Amino acid sequence: MNKKLLKNKNYMLLVIGNFVSLIGSNIQQFVLSLYVLALTGSATIFASMLAISILPRILLSPIAGVFGDWFDKKKSIVILDITNALVLLAFGIYVYLYNDLTIGLIYLLVILLEITEIFFHSSMSAVIPSVVQEDEYLEANSLRMMLVSFGQLLAPVFGALIYGAFGLLVAILINALSFFLSALSEMFIKVPKTKSESNVRSVSGFKKDFSEGIILVKHSKPIRTIMAMAVIVNFSISPFFSVGLIFLLKEVLVQSDMRLGLLQTVLSASMILAPILLLKKLKTMRLGDVLMKSFFIMGTLIVLISFSIHSSLASLADGLASYIYVLVICFIIGILVTGVNISVGTLIQKIVPLEFMGRTSTVLGLFSTIAIPIGQMIFGYLYDIINPGFVFILNGLVILGTVLFFYKRMHLIDDYDKEEVKENLVERSVLVNEI
Repeated sequence: MNKKLLKNKNYMLLVIGNFVSLIGSNIQQFVLSLYVLALTGSATIFASMLAISILPRILLSPIAGVFGDWFDKKKSIVILDITNALVLLAFGIYVYLYNDLTIGLIYLLVILLEITEIFFHSSMSAVIPSVVQEDEYLEANSLRMMLVSFGQLLAPVFGALIYGAFGLLVAILINALSFFLSALSEMFIKVPKTKSESNVRSVSGFKKDFSEGIILVKHSKPIRTIMAMAVIVNFSISPFFSVGLIFLLKEVLVQSDMRLGLLQTVLSASMILAPILLLKKLKTMRLGDVLMKSFFIMGTLIVLISFSIHSSLASLADGLASYIYVLVICFIIGILVTGVNISVGTLIQKIVPLEFMGRTSTVLGLFSTIAIPIGQMIFGYLYDIINPGFVFILNGLVILGTVLFFYKRMHLIDDYDKEEVKENLVERSVLVNEI
């Protein structure tokens, strides 16, 4: 790891603050799922809460993108983290006074936190490329991704311990504290201002900046390519992890809950190890090629998972052979997924001008998020009506087809830079104004 990056006070304060708030949020999400299950006996209700959180993302992402580019990034992320902390503190006080949290209030909490998250992500997207050099983007994203994966691994363990020993109230207060600590660390970060932060704020200015964001996403070939790939791959990859693997292990291979838990741990471990294992290789390759090769291998491996259902393999050692086969494949896929996330984040930072980062990242996040539940519903339905092996094959073929379709464009994507994208935006804006 680059020692210069580790000595970068602004970057380290940023990732440490994010790491603390991430653990707090993941602990709370895990505890809320246990609380709702105990309260209602229905996992469907909690799933519906996660689904309803998409609504504010659909409605507010375009607005959040403009505001993220308009305002001082440091002040924005500090204020939003403090807002999160105060919201959680208010809910904590309610739980303390009434010793209860109704389903309706949990819905409200999830929606409020999602709203602040949308605006936070919009501002945060421009912070990392503002506080590190361009040649450090890859390492900066790798370290951040490793900490995110580590936090996701630790959170369920801490969440189970906290909920079992202290209950819901302590989990909410811990999350509130995590956001206060995150805001405290962010107060000491120095973030250079971008050009858009000095513009006059008005309704006409909002319309102009909003339309520029649409033009940038719509007419910039590299951004459009990344977005299209993200949507298609999320449509296919997310249901593989959230629906397919669970269905395969529990319903088809009839494995224990302990083995399912071990699989989740292996996936988390692969995502923690990925930045360490891949960083040197990522530095020597074109990121577009990294994406194509990673997707090709992922698609092939998902197709190969269908063989775990074959009777000759599933019957060995009471299904243990099939389980180990799936475990190894998932470990490799976990590494590749992390490599893809690092590469996409780095490409966006290299291609998108800083003053447009908020609008671009929120639109990318919006369409990627929408693709997930659609994929889960479609593939979930297919698992119920046809042989799961065929569904895995279809899942993998969608990814392989995406690779073939975008291969040429992704191979050339590293050749684009911020100035070229900005020039294209200016040309398009002039044409729109003339029309």
